[in-house]
Amino acid sequence: MTDRLALTCKARVNEDVVFRDLEGEAVLLNLNTGVYFGLDPVGTQIWHLIQADRSLREIRDTLLDEYEVTKSQCEDDLLGFVGLLQEKELIEVRH
Repeated sequence: MTDRLALTCKARVNEDVVFRDLEGEAVLLNLNTGVYFGLDPVGTQIWHLIQADRSLREIRDTLLDEYEVTKSQCEDDLLGFVGLLQEKELIEVRH
């Protein structure tokens, strides 16, 4: 069973994942599973922040500075997105 995601967690990109930025949007490919995954501009920004070794709290704070969204909505969306990336084996989450 996977531990619950929290803002104190950090994520890291799995070694088997290839990332390509295409004019602000991104495509991810897990070479191990063959799964392709597309990211919109916000997802691409989150991906870059994950690569910069930021905690989920730091990522949330960056998003709050850049977008007009409530703190709770930002947290819910971020944790949901990170959970999806984890489910697709694109990232590993450290608690």
